[in-house]
Order: sequence, then structure tokens, then C-alpha cells
Amino acid sequence: MSMHYFANPTRFTRLAGRIQPWAGGLSAVLLAVGLYLALVAAPADYQQGDTVRIMFVHVPSAWMAMFCYSFLAVASAVALIWKHPLADLAAKASAPIGAGFTFLALVTGSLWGKPMWGTWWVWDARLTSVLILLFLYLGYMALWQAIEDSQKAAKAAAVLALVGAVNVPIIKFSVDWWNTLHQPASVLRMDGPAIHPSMLWPLLIMALAFQAYFVALLLARIRMELNLRRIRALRLAERAS
Repeated sequence: MSMHYFANPTRFTRLAGRIQPWAGGLSAVLLAVGLYLALVAAPADYQQGDTVRIMFVHVPSAWMAMFCYSFLAVASAVALIWKHPLADLAAKASAPIGAGFTFLALVTGSLWGKPMWGTWWVWDARLTSVLILLFLYLGYMALWQAIEDSQKAAKAAAVLALVGAVNVPIIKFSVDWWNTLHQPASVLRMDGPAIHPSMLWPLLIMALAFQAYFVALLLARIRMELNLRRIRALRLAERAS
């Protein structure tokens, strides 16, 4: 099925209306299961104690921060290259969600870092690149607000998104390229996860819960943007008549 099949706003809105409640319900169920496993069933770490439970929110938030920006960049590329009418709206709708996940990753990382490192913040490669990611999200959203012409705003924001995409692999591989306080990857490894299944499963379930939440919220925000576009078109038509 061609991606232009969903270029029709009415067709997209109809499909999104069907998917959104299922995605929201799945997110709620997975979140409840994941939190139970993370806070009750999972054992405390032999070194970090119960402090390690912050991981079950921090790590999925960090994954989603990078995923959301990757989605934003791909949607921006689709808008620039193929002029898909909903790609700009999808990118615009995903930015606040990604910014929220990035902020959550930074806050939970600080809460985790204080007892482990003895400080709330260090200017190492991983933390600094994630902070830059937050600024990229904020800059992207600011461009949409600063430029009145929606087409010019979409193009300028898309260019910024594509330029900023270089930061995503920097975040991913920063612990391998530079010496940092941040621990190396323990789940997404070539030789398999280096984490016990009793902690791995809650982590993966929380990640799926956040993913389903992203889908539900993204569809809701795109539908909102489409409604706002219709309202603006009606107002312009009223002024012209």
C-alpha cells in the first residue's frame, strides 16, 4: 500500500480513530504490568539496591527520546522529498512527545546519577548529547511558532530536523567513542543482553508501553492538527466571502 493512500485527511482520521483507543488501552495494560514487575517482582541490584528501579523508567525514556527524533527526521525527509501532505503534521505532532521523553530521561538520569556518581550532572558525552537533543526538539517547535507562513515554517523546521539527526548516532555510540561515567549498553548488544531476565523483561515491557503511548498520543495530536487546519481554512473562507 502506497504511503500516499493516507494522504487523504478523512481516510487517515478514520483509521487513526480506530487505532488510537487500542494503542491507548495497550499502553495502559503494559504500563500496569511493567510497573508491577519493575517495582515489586524485580529484585534489587546487589550493588545499587532499590535505586536501580529508576532504570525501568529512565532507559525506556531514553530509547523513546531517540526513536521520536528519528521518526521526526524521517517524516521531515518524506515531507521535503515527496511532499506528503501529512508528513509535516506527523513530524510536528511528534516533537512535543519526544521532548517530553527526553526531559523525563534527563530527570530520571539525574535522580539515578546522584546516589551512583555523587552528583546530579556531569558534562560527559552521553548526557551532553541528550541535552542537545532536548534543545533540538525545543528549537524545532520554536521554528513552527516563529514563522507565520505554515509552509515556510514546515520547510525550515524539516531542515533543522534533518541537520539535528546527526546527534542520534552520537547519543547511541557516545559511550563507545569516548570515556564517560555513563555505563555502556547492556541490552542492545551484538553478543546479546548483559542483564538478567528478571530485570530485562520489565524493562522491555515498559519500553513497549511507552511505544504504544507514543502511537496513541501521536495519532491524537495529528487529528488535532488536522482539525485546526480545517478551522483555519473555514475562517479564511469566511473572511473572503
